[in-house]
Parts: sequence; structure tokens; C-alpha cells
Amino acid sequence: MKDTSSNSSAKKNAGYKAAEYVEDGMVLGLGTGSTTHFFIEKVGMRIKEEGIKVMGIPTSFQSLLIAKEWNIPITTLEEHDIDLSVDGADEVDSEFNLIKGGGAAHTKEKIVDYAADQFIVIVDESKVVESLGAFPVPVEVLPDASRMVMKALEDMGATCEIRMAQRKDGPVITDNGNFVIDAKFDEIESPAHLEIDLNSIPGVVENGIFSQMVDKVIIGTDDGTKEL
Repeated sequence: MKDTSSNSSAKKNAGYKAAEYVEDGMVLGLGTGSTTHFFIEKVGMRIKEEGIKVMGIPTSFQSLLIAKEWNIPITTLEEHDIDLSVDGADEVDSEFNLIKGGGAAHTKEKIVDYAADQFIVIVDESKVVESLGAFPVPVEVLPDASRMVMKALEDMGATCEIRMAQRKDGPVITDNGNFVIDAKFDEIESPAHLEIDLNSIPGVVENGIFSQMVDKVIIGTDDGTKEL
């Protein structure tokens, strides 16, 4: 699905710029979301036009389908190490901490992005913040543990709700068969500590805070890109 939002040109600029870092022979982590869509698209163009040989490890069914559309060969973490992973974010702060999971794919994204030799984040300007917290932290949970986990999150000061599907009845179901709880904290003073604390709750599979993982941030604008 093409991105028709008002900042689609900024997203496209970021995604296309990240594809310039792809080299022949690389194994790529293919993130999820509207900005990463453009990265996968440009990699597919380079395969067709330049004849580069790469393989991709998708982080979701969405990125798998886009990669297949662009004839990017698919592999797995069982078979290959990752040279470069490119992914979007819902928020990125001045210390390169992220909140991810708006697409409910953050568990596989964190596994793939953590495994990569280099991790590049691509965002438009609206996603850059001074400190995290405007966006809820997505927490993937085992369905049977959802009530208990919600109580634990509320005890930590979060306002919580189970994410509901838009075009089906009931909760969003992740690619792993789990629920997502969106936990809104008034402020996140230490993303690294909160990431650990959330994952210590029994029943939590993974949360959407990514701390101390990012090598480069590419910020797309309508006029081009900026790199941090």
C-alpha cells in the first residue's frame, strides 16, 4: 500500500537515502511501516537496475510481502547474520532512544535490529522529539497474561489499553499471536531502565522501547534528508 499522507515525500526521501548504504552482497534487516516501505522499494529498484545481490530478513508479514513484490530474496536469522538493518520509529529522542511498535511488529523488529552490524533509523521530522513519552509504549503480551500485565503497568504509573483492531472485531493480534497493550507514561526519564523494567513483568514478550541500539538516524524532509 502506498503512503498517501501529507509527509509521504519526506518518508520517501528518508527511505531512498538509506538504500544508498546498501552494498552488494549484504544481508538486510527489513523493518516495518510506511517509511521503511520506501527503503524496501528502493532496494528492489537497485536490484533491478544495478544488479546488486542482497538478501532480506523481514520483520513482519507486511515487509515480507513488499520484499517479494520487489523480488528481494528472503532469508532468516537461522541462516545468515545481518549486515545492515533499516527501520522506522514512532519517536526518536536526542539520545537515539526509540519508541517503536505502532505497527505491532516491535518484537521481531527488536530481534532483527539488535542482531545487525549496523542499524539505521529512518523517520520524517514529526517523529523527532526531545524526550520520549508523547507516544504510548507498545507492550506485546501473552493473551492469558493481559489483565495481570495491565495491572502491573498501571502500578508503574501508566494509562493502559489493549489495542483494538480497525477492520476486525476484537484486539490486534501480532504476527506472534499475542495482544498489544499501549502503555502511556506521563514522562520517561530513563528509557533504558524502563525497557528493562517492562520486560521483567511475567507475561510480557517484548516492549517498544529501543535504547542504545542505533548507529545513524536519517531524517526525511520535503527538501531532502538530514543525518545524525
